[in-house]
This record gives sequence, C-alpha cells and structure tokens, in this order.
Amino acid sequence: MCFTPNKNPFILVFNSTNQFRLFFSIFLFFLIFCALRAPADEPPLSRQAKLDITPGSSSGHFMYFAFGSNLLKERLHLANPSATFFSIGRLKDYKLNFGLSDSHTGSEWHGGAATIEACPGAEVWGVIWTLSNEHLSSLDNQEGVSVGIYSPQEVSVETDDGVILCRTYQMNGFHPCPPSPQYKQVVCMGAKRSGLPMEYQKKLEEIQTNNYSGPSILDQIKIE
Repeated sequence: MCFTPNKNPFILVFNSTNQFRLFFSIFLFFLIFCALRAPADEPPLSRQAKLDITPGSSSGHFMYFAFGSNLLKERLHLANPSATFFSIGRLKDYKLNFGLSDSHTGSEWHGGAATIEACPGAEVWGVIWTLSNEHLSSLDNQEGVSVGIYSPQEVSVETDDGVILCRTYQMNGFHPCPPSPQYKQVVCMGAKRSGLPMEYQKKLEEIQTNNYSGPSILDQIKIE
C-alpha cells in the first residue's frame, strides 16, 4: 500500500487485490471477536419475576406451596378461586406428616391433616399455585392461622425452572394422628392430577387412615 501524492496523507490506497482481501479479512475477524465478547442477554423480566413473587408484591400475586389437601384444585378453590397451577416442586430437608394441633383438637376432616417437619435429607413434593393477593387472608383463614393451628412459612421450593420462594404453612403444637380416608383420597387425587413423581404418589397411597366413614369436607368438593 502507499499514500497518494498531494492529497490527504491518511487515505490509504491499495495497489493490489490481495492487499484488499487481507484488510477485509482482518476487519471481519475484528467484528466476530467483538461479537463474541459481548455480554450475554439478561433473562426476560417475566422469568425474573416468577422466581420472586411474595405476598404483597407489586405483581398482585403470590406463590403458595401446597402439599396436603390443597394439592387438589377443586378443594383449594372452595375459598381461593384465584388459585392457578404454576408448577410442581420439591421442598428439600422436610418430611410430610399427619396430625392435629394442640390448640385445635377437632378437625373438619375428622382426622389428621398434613404438615411439614424439618428432616435433613428428606423431601416433600407438592404444587406451586399462583394466587391473587386478595386471597391471602382467605388462605390464612382456611389454614387456621388466626386460631393458631398453622403458621405461615417462607420456603424455597425447587422446580425445573429454578428455586422459587413460596408461602406455605406448618402446624403448631403438632401431635401425630392418622388422616381420614376422605382426606387421604383428596391428597392422592391432587398428587395424581398434578403429576407428582410416581414414587412419591406410591408413598401417599401407603398412608394408613383412621377408617372414618361419616360426612366430611369431601362432600362439598365438586370433582371435575
């Protein structure tokens, strides 16, 4: 290459086709190099939002992790019609148990209800529901929060889309008590319809009941 006389000395003139090709190849390589060094795209806002929806958030919704009778949509919809299926999930280092609270020995289900207990190495499978914030109080009422039966907890639930922060409930003053056949039926039906792992469904089917045979909340649930 050379400079053209009597003109702008910074304008390069190529005196051969090979030199032009060499310059073009270098320029193309530079563009590719810059593209490879560009930062990765940020995850979509919708993806970020669904991993952190807590009660009272600006989204207007919250995530609820159900592991007992609320596995079944029709049961949950009795008092919380905004509940929408989001995903199944796994709560690590907890186990599922059935019993009654010391503060409320009676039961609408005529037997023990589900709760979670800390247990390293164990796991509880359940359903993550999205609920409108307006149904936070109705969900609390269903779980007997105001009378001390359950206390709300914030737990990290593993899903195929990542770990999701959810509201759930743990029984206060727990003492073991087998569930009624009707309660077990609702739990197992919800697990099956939601697609919980088959091995976990088998464990639910093996739960022993108290053989109660009278009326229960199951009579109010309209199974679709």
